Amino acid sequence: PLPQCFLPRSAGVPVSPQATALPTGLGMEVMAPPIINAMNGTSVKLSCTFNSCYKVENKQFSLNWTYKACTNCSEELFLQFRMKIMNKQLERFGNRVEFTGNPTKNDVSFTLNNVQLEDQGTYNCYVLNPPDRQRGHASISLKVLTEEPPKRDSTVAVIVGASVGGFLAVVILVLMVVKCVRRKKQQRLNTDDQKTEEEGKTDGEGNPEEGTK
Repeated sequence: PLPQCFLPRSAGVPVSPQATALPTGLGMEVMAPPIINAMNGTSVKLSCTFNSCYKVENKQFSLNWTYKACTNCSEELFLQFRMKIMNKQLERFGNRVEFTGNPTKNDVSFTLNNVQLEDQGTYNCYVLNPPDRQRGHASISLKVLTEEPPKRDSTVAVIVGASVGGFLAVVILVLMVVKCVRRKKQQRLNTDDQKTEEEGKTDGEGNPEEGTK
């Protein structure tokens, strides 16, 4: 969704109702996931996107990525955009930072390669796109893991699947037993009917002889 933008009312200058919906610089919005988990030794993309009321112009657009190791620590600038992207090559990151965004597409993300335990911390994304007046900001808390968390969902799925399968097997077995019982009853009924018919035929053949006597 695009940010809401409104024209400022200058003193002494009439503004038509139609013009009040035109964009100004009051709607900068920066978006990033609050928490990202990454495995030690892998590469991770720290995503940061923005919405602005204005088209991005490289001459005016500015971007700062900073890193903060702890709550009371100072922010360290490691990636910047001024006319072009500039990697500050902080000692802690070396050449592991790779800008993978595209400001003209409202994307200022970067990828951190070969993630280390020391990379854990808060990453701040600051964006300014004049004539937008406000600088947008979003932060990401990076958590570095040494092992993958247990896949509880798959275990639960296996248990549920086994339970459902067992229940279905019992239902099928019961249906088969009921079907067999019904079939046996039907066979008995058919046998009884045949006996009755044969007895009827025998009785029918004996009656004429008795009449001739």
